[in-house]
Amino acid sequence: MQLAEINQGFEQVFGSAPTANFFAPGRINLIGEHTDYNGGHVFPAAISLGTYAAISSTTDQKLHLFSANFEKEGVREIDLSELAFAKADGWTNFVKGEFALLQKSGVAFAHGLNIYFYGNLPAASGLSSSSSIELLTGTIINDVYGLNKSALDLIKLGKQVENDYIGVNSGIMDQFAIGMGKKDQAIFLDTNTLEYQYYPIALGDYEIVIMNTKKPRALSDSKYNERRSECEEALSRLQKVVDIQTLGDLSIVDFDEYCYAIGDETLLKRARHAVFENQRTISAAKALTDGDLAKFGRLINASHISLEYDYEVTGLELDTLVHAAWAQNGVLGARMTGAGFGGCAIAVVKVAEIPDFIANVGKVYQDTVGYDAGFYRAKIADGPHKIVDATNLVIE
Repeated sequence: MQLAEINQGFEQVFGSAPTANFFAPGRINLIGEHTDYNGGHVFPAAISLGTYAAISSTTDQKLHLFSANFEKEGVREIDLSELAFAKADGWTNFVKGEFALLQKSGVAFAHGLNIYFYGNLPAASGLSSSSSIELLTGTIINDVYGLNKSALDLIKLGKQVENDYIGVNSGIMDQFAIGMGKKDQAIFLDTNTLEYQYYPIALGDYEIVIMNTKKPRALSDSKYNERRSECEEALSRLQKVVDIQTLGDLSIVDFDEYCYAIGDETLLKRARHAVFENQRTISAAKALTDGDLAKFGRLINASHISLEYDYEVTGLELDTLVHAAWAQNGVLGARMTGAGFGGCAIAVVKVAEIPDFIANVGKVYQDTVGYDAGFYRAKIADGPHKIVDATNLVIE
């Protein structure tokens, strides 16, 4: 697909040409899962798959929203004076939430917008399609209405939409990874302080392959909030015997010394994952810096084991993909990515082996689960932006 096709679609729907185009990526997380709301480190990167928009201003006080991914829904009209969350409004809530919270903070919108969306992120796949829409919408608003918000402002706004408007008690990783994305760089982020550092993704003869279970998941309908509350309870019990603010404050040695205070098998496993995964993430960033790809791969594998047995957020589909990946030639490591409960996994695969890898893992998945998995070769991309030069822009 070319960007011109999106603009043609806009013209067919709204009757005139768009005035601007925007893009926001999705994200993968190399390692550091379910650590963002536990005060730990994460290691995500923005990817070339994401969400595109064509826009124009209107003279009314309405948002006219259309998604090429949900054509049958037609144009959804949202009055700027009626921005309350409504479950029936589906995907448009991620757009409405941006406008609603900015309006609540004192921003006045002098006019409405026509927005035509097209996304090539698999829906509900764990590649953060919702945060992509949020950061895309925030970038559009910032540009069109001249708000002069910083990238960090838009990141925090996106998280607020998830937490306070949608009702998902998620951390800041998804919005940060997208909002601060940089081509060919991963972001080593301390979610407690928001201090971050870019690390070049230098994989040599290897490439990241995204494996999609095609099992949809929705955070608000999953056990995501339950896992978070379990970690909060474990933290509360630990705080009775050790002075910490988050689980991310603990080293592995500290955890071993004080874990007796948790007193519950399930809570112990949840907290152990949060502490060990944080330390794995720190080690993985160093391994990548040192050029030790083999160690990086082993840490990725260890991350999945922890998510499978201690955090229990994988399931048949993700485990089938990851375990099958481990058995293939030329694979350094594989793990689920995102919140789990379905969605996607990643594997670091030797480029020459990728065709056989896809065929072999795909067959195991089909034989075990009963339907096909999806496979995508990931490119690390820049964050949200206005598309200034669309020459030769090909949308995957």
